Amino acid sequence: MKTTAASIAALVLGTGAAFADCGIESGSVRILANDFDALGIVIDEAKTCASDTVSVEANMTSEHKSLQVPALTINPAQYTVALVANNSIVPLLNDDLIRPLDDLVAEYGDSLQESQLIRVDGEVVAIAFMGNAQHLFMRSDILEEAGIETPTSYEEILEAAKVLREKGIMEYPLAAADLPGWNLAAEFVNMYLGMGGDFFEAGSAEPSINNETGMKTLEMMKALTEYMSPEYMTYDANEMKALYLADEVAIMNQWGSMVNGHIDPEGPAPEIGEATMLAPAPFVGGGATPAAALWWDGFTIAKNISDEDAAASFQAMVYGARPEVAQANPTGATWLMKDFDAPESANGVLGTAAEGARAYPMTPYMGLLHTALGAELAEFMQGSEGAEQALSDVEAAYRAAATEAGFLN
Repeated sequence: MKTTAASIAALVLGTGAAFADCGIESGSVRILANDFDALGIVIDEAKTCASDTVSVEANMTSEHKSLQVPALTINPAQYTVALVANNSIVPLLNDDLIRPLDDLVAEYGDSLQESQLIRVDGEVVAIAFMGNAQHLFMRSDILEEAGIETPTSYEEILEAAKVLREKGIMEYPLAAADLPGWNLAAEFVNMYLGMGGDFFEAGSAEPSINNETGMKTLEMMKALTEYMSPEYMTYDANEMKALYLADEVAIMNQWGSMVNGHIDPEGPAPEIGEATMLAPAPFVGGGATPAAALWWDGFTIAKNISDEDAAASFQAMVYGARPEVAQANPTGATWLMKDFDAPESANGVLGTAAEGARAYPMTPYMGLLHTALGAELAEFMQGSEGAEQALSDVEAAYRAAATEAGFLN
């Protein structure tokens, strides 16, 4: 399984009326998606395609990854559309639960750009509509008060945090999504990529993290926690946002897809939004690669549904992600639709891509490693286990899962 280099490279570079004329004669559109604002914009637009003969409903939930495989395995599938990203599409591909989209693209995809077409083994399997990455959100007013130059690396962030504490400006100026599970694993992935690490031995499913690069990754992750709230292990991206808007955090690596909620002039803390500086993800360890993975978000169409529902679902989603939606919601996301004039709020994601950040791996066994990282690093982060033991535990858990799945002997 491989995606074209051209597609990945391209990915990083008036809303509808109450009932829109989407050109859909009939069908059922049932959408499963993660729960964040940018996806909600697209889904709300798709919902306007509902009519007397077309139903459109959605389940936006943070549990979408655990629901998608069983929900699309039954026949007919519970959902006709699964919104996915680099990683969450892989289980659906592995279990052959989504259909090739080439015919639907040819018939209904005139508004799509070539760079939006995610191909695996030559077939279009998903339509991407936004790029994403974690990048720096910083309080320029607080940095200026402390006389701190804008940090561009994690080493400089640690120095800045020390100054902020010593000057009595902020005791816990940093935050990260270190909640055990998916979030904690993503923090490791970001840092490991920034360190220049490769997760697997070349051309194989053999893990390659229990090494000097892995040790340095964990050391930096732990060093940052010295300047985080004692409850740092309970934070995901949403909690980070709440802390930031409550004037309790000065520097964090946050999702670009959430930028609007941080800088909204009509939001809960417009003064903080006005003082927010957006910058590419930081470097680390003297490396030249940002410590963040590049992502795309898009939609797939379930295999175990009727052709009528597949066509209706594809048309509704293309309508929801049409260029006019991006133009009407310029700060909603780093949109990939054609003719999108990116605002300054997209600079963090675009800058991270321009600095050479690597894409999150789309290998079929990366999900197993991600799960192992999320489960086995918590004790290290809490200080009850050493880095070498933690990495050994990760590899052991991964090997067991990869062997059971047939990726390792």
